[in-house]
Amino acid sequence: MAYRLRRVAERILSALACHEETELSVSIVGDRTIRGINREYLARDRPTNVISFPLQEGEYSGIAPHALGDVVISADTAAREAAEGGMETFERLSFLLLHGILHLCGYDHERSGEAEALRMEKKERELFGLLKREGLLNP
Repeated sequence: MAYRLRRVAERILSALACHEETELSVSIVGDRTIRGINREYLARDRPTNVISFPLQEGEYSGIAPHALGDVVISADTAAREAAEGGMETFERLSFLLLHGILHLCGYDHERSGEAEALRMEKKERELFGLLKREGLLNP
């Protein structure tokens, strides 16, 4: 599965016209771990599906110009959401990876208002459709 997720990440980065040397850290964890991360960094004491930590924002953003950031995904939450949505777990993990990468690339649905949330949703649909058409979500 790690190889398949890597291919998905590479295709997303390519579609977003990221530099070919772009670096991305992806961690797949359980609900207990992501809850701790969510509590420590976002002051939300609950598990969540995905958290992104951009490295190209803030005062030290130029130190490693090709390091995009970190995406942390809860496998437990992804599996639950997949079952609830009638999809394969890998498909849900791929969507959460896409969502996290979009956050690292400056897309936001939480703090920037409805127009930005709609822009992010549109990009998610576009790129997820691309992944499906190219067969990257198939077992």
